[in-house]
Amino acid sequence: MSPSAETHLWTSGSAIMATGGRCGVDWRADGITINSREVNSGDLFVAIKGPRFDGHDFTADALAAGASAAVVDRRPDTLGDEAPLLEVLDTTKALEDLGRAARERTAAKIIAVTGSVGKTGTKEALRFVLEDQAPSVASRGSFNNHWGVPLSLSRMPADSAFGVFEIGMNHPGEITPLTKMVRPHVAVITNVEQVHSEHFDSLEAIADAKAEIFTGLVEGGVSVLNRDNDQFDRLYAAALSAGVKTIIGFGVHAQAQVRAIDIRTDCEGSDVMAVINGREISYRLGVPGRHWVMNSLAVLAAVDAAEGDVDAAAKELAGMCGLKGRGRRHSVAIPGGNFIVIDESYNASPVSMQATIEVLGRMQPEGQGRRIAVLGDMLELGDQSATHHAALADFLIAEKIDLVFAAGQYMDALWDVLPESLRGGSAPTTQGLLDQVLGAVRPGDVLVVKGSAGSNTGPIVAALLDLGEPYEDDPDNHNHVVNGHAVNG
Repeated sequence: MSPSAETHLWTSGSAIMATGGRCGVDWRADGITINSREVNSGDLFVAIKGPRFDGHDFTADALAAGASAAVVDRRPDTLGDEAPLLEVLDTTKALEDLGRAARERTAAKIIAVTGSVGKTGTKEALRFVLEDQAPSVASRGSFNNHWGVPLSLSRMPADSAFGVFEIGMNHPGEITPLTKMVRPHVAVITNVEQVHSEHFDSLEAIADAKAEIFTGLVEGGVSVLNRDNDQFDRLYAAALSAGVKTIIGFGVHAQAQVRAIDIRTDCEGSDVMAVINGREISYRLGVPGRHWVMNSLAVLAAVDAAEGDVDAAAKELAGMCGLKGRGRRHSVAIPGGNFIVIDESYNASPVSMQATIEVLGRMQPEGQGRRIAVLGDMLELGDQSATHHAALADFLIAEKIDLVFAAGQYMDALWDVLPESLRGGSAPTTQGLLDQVLGAVRPGDVLVVKGSAGSNTGPIVAALLDLGEPYEDDPDNHNHVVNGHAVNG
């Protein structure tokens, strides 16, 4: 007996109802994608016209790769009437319609996450702790913009119990339509920092843009805010203005409802004692860094607000490991021993750079090993770029980093003030820095590689791993990391 329509993510009938499109062929889909290179058998392919490519040009390829159907707003010349095409007026709008329909048909508790830094890590941690409690879905990678959010929503099965969605922005006004599409029960703002600051006049303006997330909260929704952040009062006022009646603060602040009262960090993670709405709870966090402790508090606050099992979530946090490009550690075997690579190549901002340098400072190299920072430019900092890059020198010195390799035009400001003893090498591009880093590494070293996505530090990580046989530092072998590409910040 064939599976019922209810077992499929989308059918021709449900997709027609959602989009108002037309299709003369019956089909069923168990997944959805906008990338023809990522098609799995049974997927629905949505042909989006982007800034560089038009998905319609790859529709035939998607169907040949196993897509059950394609959403198009013009029929490709190479496909006949028998092709399983859902024809709509606009494929971008159709994707949004599918996202809204998926949100409408589920009774899941929905959590939306935004913030200057930490939003992807917090979203992934939420996925990690919730997926063992009940059927859960979360945005893949950093799919958080005007395509990524509706795509993520459209991938949510109707029987989901929890949905976790990341919402990003580069400019004012971008979060509002996305949060109104997601309609979260819980809205988390991890923090407000100087990220994408070239597009904003002030930190307060960034806070106002993040506060747009409150406009989509369902009636009775909860906001979760960083009580330690300088912009807390502004965000709190914005939440009240949006009609939010329940606001939960997290951090170490004495007035935070979800508060860390003791934090003991080491090179492997942290032991945390926290108070959650008046109740003490202790847990182990399997990712190093105080910034991850703050993320974990946001996670537990959101789980509590979404009526999940907080004790079970706290216990699961011990099994967390770093995400690809955001702290995942690798041990690489070379003649004479091993060295450690901490992959932070996904993105960078002043606050995340400081947090990463602090983590490196807590690492214990073996033997004659050294702590080495390999840094690429922090982008989108506007007129303050040189100041922010130069300021990293104080943190590198304070954390007793042994060598610094720097690439990019903005890193010149750091190089100019860096003590001679810390200068490992510099170059205009990360490609130019590659041989210097590879030539310097030796057994016992601990290296962190970090830079904005546009500074292209990822190839340095790949080249370091190619020196030996790496294994990922994931002792519990949890498959919770999504290797998605960056969409937005």
